[in-house]
Amino acid sequence: MNGRWLAAPPAVLPAGLLPPRPPRRRVKVLHVITRLEAGAGGNTLVSALGMDPARYDVWIAAGGAGPLWERAHRAGIPSVRIAEFRREVSPARDAIALVRLIRLIRRERFAIVHLHEAKAGFLGRVAAALCGTPAVVVTLHGRDPWWRTTPETGTALRDLMPRGLWLYSALERLARPLTHSFVAVAPAVARDAVCARIAAPGRTDVAPSAVDLDNIPYDRDPSVRAELGIGARDRVVGMVGRLDRQKAPLDFVAMAAHVAALRPGTRFVVTGDGELAAQADRLARDLGVDVLFTGWRQDAARIASAFDVFVVSSLYEGVGRSVTEAMASGRPVVATSVDGVVDVVTHGATGLLAAPMDPEGLAAGVLWMLDHPDEAALMGKQARDLVRELFAPRRMCGVLDDIYSGLLGVAR
Repeated sequence: MNGRWLAAPPAVLPAGLLPPRPPRRRVKVLHVITRLEAGAGGNTLVSALGMDPARYDVWIAAGGAGPLWERAHRAGIPSVRIAEFRREVSPARDAIALVRLIRLIRRERFAIVHLHEAKAGFLGRVAAALCGTPAVVVTLHGRDPWWRTTPETGTALRDLMPRGLWLYSALERLARPLTHSFVAVAPAVARDAVCARIAAPGRTDVAPSAVDLDNIPYDRDPSVRAELGIGARDRVVGMVGRLDRQKAPLDFVAMAAHVAALRPGTRFVVTGDGELAAQADRLARDLGVDVLFTGWRQDAARIASAFDVFVVSSLYEGVGRSVTEAMASGRPVVATSVDGVVDVVTHGATGLLAAPMDPEGLAAGVLWMLDHPDEAALMGKQARDLVRELFAPRRMCGVLDDIYSGLLGVAR
């Protein structure tokens, strides 16, 4: 639609020589996310920061706490904390969160409500519908356990969330007609969402999940290995992420045992924390493999710069912030072939792939990388070049600008 409108000719004089122009009407956008944290929270913040402030007035409403809130405040993004937003189902808290959303949307009269994550996605669509919001957009950050599994989607996830799947699935489908546009973070996620009847065919676009890559180190920091007690010539294999069932840290530990048996002296590092941290540590001791668990680190990207091979053992992943950051740093990546990961890790070109829940397959990829350092380095360089272009904030925000403009019939 926007292509049907011609651009205005240039002004005949500089703005300073003309009478003042009345303020331009900006499009008011509200991003709603369950928790402003981790990968989806970072993507949401970049979405808000990257839009043209002359054309968009962007707000954020969310639960949670952490450094992303501080960044939003410093950037001047109007932010509303909804403390009742939790990922777990709680009828009382969810009802309060819904009421607060309705009051906010009615008071500020947003033209677009843009939703992220399952809880905010459902409650936000209900609130927007009750308030008569002109346009509702939902970003799909990855496959959820209640999505219907098809032969193309990879790992069956229902055993990760055995109770209440029918309810989550029903609510997602109930909310689908309340959505004007779906945005997936990768082509595989878009396809899976349509096949699972979560997203509507013909109304689903792809916007690469932008990551702030400016502070991702490319060169190794020699102080990291000294700090961790690792020799400068040691081969290091590591992972970064939450230690939960999605990230499958137990598979990483099992992979480490296979590699250590064939390449003694290889060092293994796990950076992150979560519900499976203690179990992963016990498994490492039971298997007799030395794995260094650093816990959560604010400088996780710096720690990862010391890796010779970066491993992603996830059972499902939209694209994965750790994947894109590892690739942006030029680290050779061995990852599970799940969801949007396959759209960025091309086997033999930007990394190596293994089947999910297959520690031996991951080990085979790691061993190949260790035995072929020149080819591994070339894969790392090609991965770095790809993600620094594909996941640039300007690219994602350009897609969102097109979607917003198309929904509202606004000429750019």
